Amino acid sequence: MPSFSIKHAAIADIPEIISIQEKTWEPTYRSILSQEQIQYMFEKIYAADALAKQMEEGQQFLILLNEGQPEGFSAVAEEEPGTFKLHKIYVLPSAQGSGAGKYLLTETENYIRLAGGKTILLNVNRYNNAKSFYEKMGYLTIGEKDIAIGPYWMNDYILEKRLD
Repeated sequence: MPSFSIKHAAIADIPEIISIQEKTWEPTYRSILSQEQIQYMFEKIYAADALAKQMEEGQQFLILLNEGQPEGFSAVAEEEPGTFKLHKIYVLPSAQGSGAGKYLLTETENYIRLAGGKTILLNVNRYNNAKSFYEKMGYLTIGEKDIAIGPYWMNDYILEKRLD
């Protein structure tokens, strides 16, 4: 039986975040994105200095621990009063199906509620199977957005959940 907990990340935790990302991104996106795009996004979004800047600019990173070992993370930030954006949420492939993702998302929502959030938004790639997970967790599709990241595109759905 998993024993999950959450740790609020600091700059010193960036190596853990990168380690989780390296083990999660390629299996998640290999059938959706080119290797070149995955590598480009690693360098732009997940380099240590990029993560430090995201933290400094207000993204709160939450690390999912299972018996003290990191198995996932999320990152959220307030976009406008009462509305938060879930920028990232990843769980190691070895932990998927264990309840880890549900626990991490629920605890992220609880953090947002405590911070005064009423609504959470997230983007999910149109070809990412995680969309059904979000729908089971009460998220509704409210739109689509194509986002340029350097020379590449992310083709996303925008999902929303009211936190009442």
